[in-house]
This record gives sequence, C-alpha cells and structure tokens, in this order.
Amino acid sequence: MSDLLTVGEYKAIAHSLNLGGNAFIDGVARPAASGKTFATTNPATGDELAQVAACGAADVDFTVKKAREAFEDGRWRNLHPSERKRVLLAFAKLIDRNRHDLAVLESLDSGKPVAECQSIDVHETANTIRWHAETIDKIYDNTAPVGHGAMALVVREPIGVVGCVLPWNFPLLMMAWKIGPALAAGCSVIVKPAEETSLTAIRLAELAHEAGVPAGILNVVTGSGAEVGQPIGLHPDIDMVSFTGSTETGKRFLRYSADSNMKRVVLECGGKNPAVVFADAEDLDQVAEQVVLGAFWNMGENCSATSRLIVHASIKDDLLARIEAYMREWRMGDPLDPTNRVGALVSREHYEKVKGFVDRIGKEKLGLVAGGNTEGGAFIEPTLVDGVTRDSTLFREEIFGPVLSVTSFTDASEAIALANDSSYGLAASVYTGNLKRALRAAREIRAGTVTVNCFGEGDVTTPFGGFKESGFGGRDKSIFAHDQYTELKTIWIDLSDRAVDESVR
Repeated sequence: MSDLLTVGEYKAIAHSLNLGGNAFIDGVARPAASGKTFATTNPATGDELAQVAACGAADVDFTVKKAREAFEDGRWRNLHPSERKRVLLAFAKLIDRNRHDLAVLESLDSGKPVAECQSIDVHETANTIRWHAETIDKIYDNTAPVGHGAMALVVREPIGVVGCVLPWNFPLLMMAWKIGPALAAGCSVIVKPAEETSLTAIRLAELAHEAGVPAGILNVVTGSGAEVGQPIGLHPDIDMVSFTGSTETGKRFLRYSADSNMKRVVLECGGKNPAVVFADAEDLDQVAEQVVLGAFWNMGENCSATSRLIVHASIKDDLLARIEAYMREWRMGDPLDPTNRVGALVSREHYEKVKGFVDRIGKEKLGLVAGGNTEGGAFIEPTLVDGVTRDSTLFREEIFGPVLSVTSFTDASEAIALANDSSYGLAASVYTGNLKRALRAAREIRAGTVTVNCFGEGDVTTPFGGFKESGFGGRDKSIFAHDQYTELKTIWIDLSDRAVDESVR
C-alpha cells in the first residue's frame, strides 16, 4: 500500500505500543483465574514483549457461560440485520484506522515482515470483516416447492456458541476469516489464539467492542492447547469449532467432538502443495517470480505455500536459473524494515524443526541450488533443492518453512501422479500455455484451490479449504463460509382444507 512507513517510524510505533496481555472476556480485559501468565517474545530478537494470561478450563467455562448468556438473550443475533451490518462496518473502519499499530504488533509477535503485515494481513482483515458485514442483509432464506396444500420455509439460524482456534502464521487474517461469517450469522464467538501470537487477537476483540459488538459476543481466551484448546473442544455447551492448524491437532478436535456433544467441526489443516510447470509454459520469468512468491512468502509458513516444484525435465535448468535470480530479491533481515521480505520464523522451536529439514539436504545427498544458511538465530535463508524424489522426506512432509524442493517429469500423466502423491490436498498451481491442458490438470489435481499461471488463494469471494487430510467439514472465505455457522431449519405450514376443517372442529 502507498502509506507504508519508514523503518524509523515503525520502530517508533513499536516503542510506543501498550502491550497488554490479558484475555478479553465478556467485554472486559481479564487475567487468568489462576493468575498464571506466559511470556510472548519477539522471534527476531528473542526479547520478551509481554506476559500473557495463561488461561485454563475455569476461564473457558466462565467464557462459555457468558457467551451462551449473550446468545440466548439475543443482544446480537436479534438485532436487525442492518444494525449488525452497521456495527461490523464500524469494526472494519477501526481496523483501517489502527492499521499501522496492528501491523507493527503482528510483526513483533510473529516475526513477519511489517510491509506484508500492513499491505496484506491488516488490509485483508478489514476487507474480510467488511465483506461479510455486507452479506448480512443479502443472504435470503428459501421456500420449498411443496404444492398448494402447504408452505415450507427453509431458514438459517445462527448455530450458537462458536469456538475459533487459530494458527500462529496469519493471526489477524485467520481470525477475520472465522469471526467475519460467525458474527455476521449472529453467533457468539470464543477465540483461542496460538500461544506464540496472542497480542493482535486481543487487540482485535477490543476494537470490535469499541465498534459496538456487545459484551460476551466476541471473546479471546489465551493459553495453551492443553489448557484452553482441549476444554473448548470438549465443552458440552459449545456448538461448533472452526480450527486452522496442523492435521494432527485437527484430528484431535474430531475426537473431542465425538467424546462430548457431537459439536460441528470445521478443519483447515496442512498442505504439501505442488506447482506443476509444463514444457509449454509461456513466460518462464513470470513462472519463476510466481513460484518464488508461493514458496517464500511469509517465510514459507503458509499452509498453501508452494513446497514442491514439479517441472518438465526439458526446461528445468532454465527455470531454476531464473528462480535463483528472483530469490536474490527476497532480502532477509529485521522484520520492522519495510524493505525486507523475509523475516524470522515464529519461534526457536519452529526454527529447529525447519532447520532439521534443511540438514536433510546433505544427509539425503540432494542438490542444494541456492540458500541453505541457517546461522541467523530464528532466520533461515530461502532454500532451493534439486533432485528430490518422491521417497525423500522433503517431498513427503510438510516443512512449513522457506524450502522449495524440485522434482522433474517427462510426461503429463507423471506430473499429475506426482502432484497427487500426498496425503494432503490443499492448493496447487499449474503453469502452461495450453488452455485445455491447464483445465485438465486443474480438474485432475486433488486440491481445494488450483491456480493457473500464478500463485494465489483466490480472494475473499472464493472458498478456501482442502481435500484429503488438508480439510474437513467446510470452507473459510466466500458465501460458503456462512453455511458452517448456521443451522438449517424447515418450517412446514399446512394449508390444506382438511387442516382448516379440523381446526374449526
């Protein structure tokens, strides 16, 4: 965006921020009932940012009680649709107004480059809230074709109390993807942010309350997965959980549902996403630029990141040379410097995990084309690896870091087989100058989103979610996201003469 600030201005904002770490429950900032806290740190420097409330089951119980009271008394769901819309539009406006502070807070807490935080994350957070606000008075209920003897109304009702469990890689945006349609539907919402990145979730809830979202409707309960996430999953008075994170943890929420009240569960989980480049790709410079964007945006900490480059053998060397050239534009360094495009990984623990994959390059005798430097604290240089076979760890496992593996093919059927050779199915890209080939490949690749001649996830109007172990139960974004936060009810009205006669008698 044109209003990016200088590194000095961003650092001045960082020094001026009030980094409160209390949970936000029933319209009030609250410490954990136990009084316990945990430290959240800046991964780029290792410095402590704040002490955050380490909530537990008692805090979850209290929050659910307040959220249920708020839902049942109708303070939000029974507002006229135009009034809920007005409040959410005011919320989006406050996000825009606080964009610089939110971008710095997100960067400090996650290690993400501040320029991306402001121009993408904060901007799209406001846009997502605004878009779902506009749907409130535009989604119509239905009647069924039941003939003249009856009338059948098919109506949507808010599902109730919703738990939203967030990942650490896009804290603001993933919160918006979930609370936007949930609040638009009239639900009460309980957000559990990741431990590593809790601060912007708290601030977003404060802004929502300032905009007019009533107490008890949007709550943020901070803490660990064991102490907060599991109690949310098992709570008998939570009607639905929307989770984004690892496939392993997603499966736990399905078990929690089975072991409690059969609450609805929507999962957006991992990915091992291919970019398939055919020999007839028209502009290899554009392909290289898009592949680099897909692989290294957000340091590869992205469930839809391009992790596997599957390229025709005849153009592989040419494409890799161009990719290596574009990688030089991805400068790594201080996340608060808006000229840097690669920041720190979210935590030292995650850094060690990603470093383990980089170390495997030598162990598996693969070809290191570029990058591979892991000597920068929580920073890992964008890395390009050639000669990766389908038996390699780098081909099969989700790395969630700035590592792009390269596998070659010689015919189209082999390319599709390689692309589909994964337990995941979240996203994919196809590069070709042949429209028929592009459409065939897009139809044959088992993924929730397939882009053609570009990297991307669509926009707020398109559903996002995966096949296989990448997703379950619903989609984020678009009009389809509203389905999972509502229940369908049939209201049947008998209009027959018999019913009239019986009522008279």
